[in-house]
Amino acid sequence: MKQLSRKSLIASACVAASVLGVSVYAAAVRAQGQVREISITGDHHAFSPPTIEVRKDDLVKITFTAADMPHSFTIQQYRISKRAGAGQSVVFEFRADQVGDFDYYCDLKQDERCRNMKGTLKVR
Repeated sequence: MKQLSRKSLIASACVAASVLGVSVYAAAVRAQGQVREISITGDHHAFSPPTIEVRKDDLVKITFTAADMPHSFTIQQYRISKRAGAGQSVVFEFRADQVGDFDYYCDLKQDERCRNMKGTLKVR
């Protein structure tokens, strides 16, 4: 009988450790966030989409395409400034580790209308 109790105790401990391990792993995955792949186009002095929404700690992978002429994609608070030539794309990623609304814009000065290119990154 003692041996059966000991086996039951060991089995219960293994099950508890397994459940705890899964819970810790799930919490770690939630803390890391999800991978969010987003395509943004700069065309005719506008960004499409004009707003992107992600969650805090998401890994954001952006494919930025300048359709008609060179454009940049800049988010000052995240220290991001990427440039794509006409008809070209650039791919980059960052961790959305700050909650809030952040403007993204084109900071090229070749055309005055580029200054009107603005969008919003919303991190919740």
